[in-house]
Amino acid sequence: MARNDRRTPDPSPETAPSRSQRRRRSRRRRPLRLLLLVLVVVASVVGAGVVVARQRSAQSGPDTAPSSAVGDRVDTRGGTLNALSLGPVATWDPQRMAARQDMAFAGRVFARTLTAYGPSTDPDAQAKVVGDLATDAGTPSKDLKVWTFTLRDGVTWQDGTPVTCADVAYGISRTFATKTVTGGPTDALAVLSVPRNADGSSTYQGPYARGAAATKAQAAYDKAVACDGQKITFTLSTPTGDFAEMLAQPAFGPVKKSVDRGADGTYEVFSAGPYMLRGTWEQGRGGTFVRNPHWSAASDPVRKAYPDQIRYQEGLDTQAVAQQVMADNESGRVSVSLGSAPPAIQQHITAVQSLEERSVNPLTGVVDYLVPNTRSAVFKNPKVRLALAAATNRDAYVTAIGGKTAADPAVSLLPRALPAAHDEDPVGAGMRGDAARARALLAEAKVTAPVKFTVAYRSDPTSDKAMAALVAGWRQAGFEPTTKPVTENYFSTIADPRQAEGIDVFWSNWAPAWASGSTVLPPLFDSSINLTAAGPGRDYGYFSDKELDEQMLKTGAVVDREARERGWADVDLRLLQQGAYIGLAERRALYVAGSDVRNLSSNGVLGGVVEFADIAVVP
Repeated sequence: MARNDRRTPDPSPETAPSRSQRRRRSRRRRPLRLLLLVLVVVASVVGAGVVVARQRSAQSGPDTAPSSAVGDRVDTRGGTLNALSLGPVATWDPQRMAARQDMAFAGRVFARTLTAYGPSTDPDAQAKVVGDLATDAGTPSKDLKVWTFTLRDGVTWQDGTPVTCADVAYGISRTFATKTVTGGPTDALAVLSVPRNADGSSTYQGPYARGAAATKAQAAYDKAVACDGQKITFTLSTPTGDFAEMLAQPAFGPVKKSVDRGADGTYEVFSAGPYMLRGTWEQGRGGTFVRNPHWSAASDPVRKAYPDQIRYQEGLDTQAVAQQVMADNESGRVSVSLGSAPPAIQQHITAVQSLEERSVNPLTGVVDYLVPNTRSAVFKNPKVRLALAAATNRDAYVTAIGGKTAADPAVSLLPRALPAAHDEDPVGAGMRGDAARARALLAEAKVTAPVKFTVAYRSDPTSDKAMAALVAGWRQAGFEPTTKPVTENYFSTIADPRQAEGIDVFWSNWAPAWASGSTVLPPLFDSSINLTAAGPGRDYGYFSDKELDEQMLKTGAVVDREARERGWADVDLRLLQQGAYIGLAERRALYVAGSDVRNLSSNGVLGGVVEFADIAVVP
C-alpha cells in the first residue's frame, strides 16, 4: 500500500503511481562578513553577524552537507519562520493529502493522528513510531486483526472542544467517500473489515451517503471502527503487523463533523495541533499559521512548536528561494527552503562553510531502479538479468544526475531510513559495475554477445545523460541497448501492455508510505495483487514467484517489528538474487536555512523533508 505518487523533494518530482490509489561533531563558525559569489547563476550577496556553533551529522564529508541535522539544539520560543516553497499545495484536507512534503508539514503543524514518527536528529531513531493522539502505539490482538488505542486526555480542537473518538472515526470514514473526497491514500478501504460488493468495492460509501443501504453500511463501518469512550478499536480484514505505522498518515486523522465541508473543503484547516491557519489559504500564494490558543504542550509528545508563527509562501521559483536564503538578508535569515536547491548550486553550497553549516542534504527515500521484463525473450533467463545488474554502473548514474549531493548509489529498493534496509549485493559487482562478471554470467546463460535489448525511461535532459551513462557500461559488458525515451504519461505508458510491447527493461522509481518494507516490496512484486489480464499493475516486469508471494503474505503478519523488517530484508535479497529489479540510486535533497534558523534537521522516514516539530528561529 505504498504511496509514491506524492510530490517529492528530489529533482525527479513525478514518481510511480501508488498501489494505495489502488554522530555528530561540533564546529565553531567564525564571525563573518563576506561577499558570496554563487556560481554564475547567483548574485553576490553579503551576510553579516556572529553565528553560534553548529553540529553536523555523521554522514557529512568534505564536499557534502550534513544528512540529518545541523546546529546546537535550542528551545527558544518566539519569532516568525518563513517556509518557502514552489508548491503548489494541492490540498490541506487530511483525507486528500498525497504529497509527502505536504503531509509531513501538516502532521507537525496542525494535523494530528493516533500515532506518529517522533522527531529525532538520529537517523536510526526516526523510524520509531509513538503515540500522538493515542497514549501509545496501540495494542494488537494475537492474530493482528484487531487493534485498540486509547486517546489522550486534554487534546482539543482550535475552538476548544475535545478531540473525540467519534472525530477519529468520522475522519477515517471520509476515505470511503471516494467520489467526494478524492486524491488521498485509500489504505483504510484495503485493510478495514467492511463488507465488499461482488466487484471488490466497499459496500460503505462514506458518511455523506443516504438511504437504507447507506444506513446498513454505516453500521458495518461502525463495527469495524468502534468507539467506547476514549478507546477506539479497529477490526481488520487481514493480519497487519504495521497497522500502527499506517495510522501515522493524515488520512487516518480526525475531522470534526460539524466543520466538514465535504468536496468544498480543499484548503480548510481546522487544527488539533499547535498552529492554526489565520484567515484563509490563498492558492498559489500561501498562508500564515499562528499559535492555536487551545493547544496544550502537555497533551502533545511530538511537537515543540517553537516559532510564534510560520509563514508558508508557495509559488516561488526554487532557485530564487535558494538565492534568497543564501543571501541571508532580513527575510532570508528567518527562512527555510522547502524545495531542494537546484543541482547547479548544490556543489557551491557544500563548498562554502558558511552555507554548508546551515544546510542539510538528506536521503529522500525515493529510489530509482530498473525492471527487466521477465516475459521478453532477452530477460526471461535470470542469469541474463543478473548479468545486466553486474554491468550497471551506479556511480556513473549518480554522477550524471548531479553527483553525491543529488543521490547515493543503491543496490536495494529499501531506502536507508527503513529498518529493513541492508547492504547485501548478491551479484557482487560493486557500484561501478563489473564487465567481466557480467560477461561470465552471459556465458553461463549460454547467450551470445552482443545481447540486444530496448530500455524505456522517462526522458528529460538530466535523465538522458543518466541513461547514456548506463548504456556505456552495458556496452562494455556485452550488451547492445536501444533507448526509448518517453516524455509524457510515462508510468501509464509502461503499465499499458499495448504501449509497452517490445520493451525489455523499464526505468522506474518508488518511495515508501511509512517505515516498512511492506510499503515497497509487495506493491511492486507481489504478483497476486499486480498481475491481471489488464496488465502488470506496478509489477512492470511481470515478475512472478508464488513462493515469494506467500513469503510476503506471511512476513506482513509477523508480530514483532524487528523480526518483521528482517523478513522484508530477506524478501528483498531473494528478489535481487533472481534479478527481479536493479537498484540505481536513492535521491537526496539539499535544504538551506537562514542564519537565524535553529534546530534545522530533516526526517528520513517522512521523505527526507524539513522537520517542523522542533525547528526554531532567533526572535
